[in-house]
Amino acid sequence: MKIDKDLLYRFKFFGIGLAIGLLILNFTLNKKKSKCTWFPNERVLKIIREKNIEYSAALQKQIITKIADSTLINTILLEGNIDFSKSQTKNKPCRKYHIDYYSKDKNAVLQVKICDSIASLSALKFK
Repeated sequence: MKIDKDLLYRFKFFGIGLAIGLLILNFTLNKKKSKCTWFPNERVLKIIREKNIEYSAALQKQIITKIADSTLINTILLEGNIDFSKSQTKNKPCRKYHIDYYSKDKNAVLQVKICDSIASLSALKFK
């Protein structure tokens, strides 16, 4: 099978243009610090982080008694996995989510209630 020189020439320019376009896109998105959230888990965690966060009295007590700390809660909100089977996503006006977090040190479950402008962190349990 013989490939025409003109076709190879076109593929070469297409590849060069594609590489330049990808580099420009990469630099543009990195400057904006934008992140694409494709999956439902990432989208819901991003929505929770963007809301005003309110701690329940029980969670505040855990923070005061040093059972939990704000860095753990922030880590859960960044790296947690939402269990949609235990969550109540169709509730109106507030949806409830069950977030599981697994690490080498701690395994935890955080329950979050999302309303219009507030995300209420209601319970943090350790497994």
